Amino acid sequence: MKILLAVDGSAHSLNTARYMIEHAGLYREKPACELVFVHAPLPHLPRMGLVVSNEQIQRYYDEEGKQALGGAKGLLDAAGIPYSEHVLVGPVAETLVQHANAARCDLIVLATRGMGATANMLLGSVATRVLQLSAVPVMVVK
Repeated sequence: MKILLAVDGSAHSLNTARYMIEHAGLYREKPACELVFVHAPLPHLPRMGLVVSNEQIQRYYDEEGKQALGGAKGLLDAAGIPYSEHVLVGPVAETLVQHANAARCDLIVLATRGMGATANMLLGSVATRVLQLSAVPVMVVK
């Protein structure tokens, strides 16, 4: 089984990683994990390239991603669950679903804080959008 574990470095996403690890024994084999952080793209401002290079922007994405993945990596390492880590850039929900499809994941696991507008009182906007878009089963951990 291959599981996409979406994290953002928050306490909520670490709890989701713990939940996934605690339930890993339910599968016949220890699952493989696609550990994914998606950074929303920085806005493109006119003449931004005069002060900030593409390499600097990519370094920023990589540093943010490394920090966001760190806690979950430690938990997965301690549990002996194999994973490949990915720092992606794009619209968060859409990028998660695209990666799950491309990596042939069997399950997407992500957290929600239950904060947001009245329409999203139970699920966060990213979780709601992933549920709408994904043909891959989704487990939302509160």
